[in-house]
Amino acid sequence: MNRILALVLLAVRLPTAIVRSGLQTTLLILRQPRGLTPGFVDYRYGPLTSTGAVLLGCLISLTPGTTTVEIDEEGRSLKLHLLDTRDAETDLDEIRTQFEIPLRALFGETP
Repeated sequence: MNRILALVLLAVRLPTAIVRSGLQTTLLILRQPRGLTPGFVDYRYGPLTSTGAVLLGCLISLTPGTTTVEIDEEGRSLKLHLLDTRDAETDLDEIRTQFEIPLRALFGETP
């Protein structure tokens, strides 16, 4: 993926993810507040520079229902707080496809 395409994808995906996550979070809170299972999960990311890792954490925190709590650059992982961890693997896969892959095109580490 080239850098311009990655930038365009992020510019389109971020607002879409914010709106979608906002609606999902609102519905979760209104429909089943006692059924929520909030918790912490570790998200391992691929080769990103320090800037890329911080931007990934910021993009994740901008989407309602998720917050980046800690960035471990050496271990290439983020500690995330999810409002509902029942479908955490799907949420992490979505983060990878929506944000991490385009960020790697922009801020990936070169071997």
